Formats: sequence, C-alpha cells, structure tokens
Amino acid sequence: MRVLVAEDKPRTVRTLVRAIERDGHSVALASDGDQALAMGLCSGLDVIVLGVMLPRRDGFEVIRRLRAAKRNTPAILVTPRGSTADMVRGLDLGADDCLAEPFALDVLLARIRALHRRNPVTYPPDLEFGDLRLKARTHELQRGSRVVALTRTEYALLETLMRRAGAIVPKNVLAEAGWGSDAGVNDGTLYVFIGALRARIAAEGERQFLRTVRGIGYTLLADAP
Repeated sequence: MRVLVAEDKPRTVRTLVRAIERDGHSVALASDGDQALAMGLCSGLDVIVLGVMLPRRDGFEVIRRLRAAKRNTPAILVTPRGSTADMVRGLDLGADDCLAEPFALDVLLARIRALHRRNPVTYPPDLEFGDLRLKARTHELQRGSRVVALTRTEYALLETLMRRAGAIVPKNVLAEAGWGSDAGVNDGTLYVFIGALRARIAAEGERQFLRTVRGIGYTLLADAP
C-alpha cells in the first residue's frame, strides 16, 4: 500500500513515516497543501493522511478540490483541534475519516488498513429500505430523484444499518463496521458520523428513518419521527 502523508511538522512527519513503514507500507510526503493536492490528483495512492493546518492550502481545501476533481482516494483528515465542527466540515467535504490529535499510532494504522480493505473488488446487490436505495458500485444513496455521494465510512455504516433495518444496531457493531475492531473509535466520533448520515438520508421536508436508541445504538425505522 502507498500512503501519502501531508504534514508540515518535521517531528510529526518522522513519527508517522516510521510507524507506517513499520506496518509494511510505502510513504509519499507532501509538506504543504499545494503539494498534497498535486500528488493527490495523480494516481498510485491508496490512502491519504491529510493534516488540516497545512501552509498554502489547508486540508479542508485540499479534500474539497480532490473530490471536485472526482479523485476518490480514501482520506483521513487529521485535526489538532478535534472539534465536532471540524469533523463535520471534513466529512461534508468528502473525507472518509477524521482523527483528532493527539492519537495513538496504532489507531491511525488500524484506520489506514480499514480504509484500504474497503476498496471493493466485487459488488453486492444494491440495498433498499423504504424509498432509500444504497448503490454498492458507486457508494451513492438515492432517494427519489436525489442522489448523494457517500464516503467509504458513511457507506459502511449505512450498509450495516440497512442490512439490519428494523432492529437496533449496537454502537460497538457500527464502530467495527466503520473502522474495524482495533481502531479505537469512541461514542463521540460515531455520533458525528451518524449526524452526517442523518443529513444524507433526509433532506428538508423528507421523513427521517434513522433513530437513536439512547444508551444502546441506532436503528432504521419506516415510522421514525
């Protein structure tokens, strides 16, 4: 696997490169947003680890430009602030995952592996629930004439919910589906992703199917308020 690390702090770069290479992957480096964008627009990358606070062009702008150019390389956005607003903004722009500093290197490596495993080779049948249709080949959610592109993590979460529609899906099951069993995802991170999914599922005026079961998990119900 070839991983692009876009980060401008030398000590952080050295730490990440050592960890990723020890995990058996090759590393490409970008020290500013312009370099990250140029490299991301080229082929040959499997995963991008993208710092938010890059010089010249921040990580948010890089991911926005990559997705606008139809470059769908899996991307983990790393933010030093770790605020919910930053995570939501990153997801809305097309990041597949968000990680707040400081983080354990094992967690980052697990998330890199999880994103790489999610690159599909064969495609299962599309899933349907009510007027929702989850498209396996394109990772899109269709509702009526409205079609929304999902990130790999959003797709994995919604696929799990749709396969168990009508039943309560525990938080730990969703966390494992989205990030793997060793990725160290907490309830706050899952909450942010579920919030993003709600916005994808129901636009203004549409019925919301995704319901929270307090203290347990989430479920898709046709009669959800």
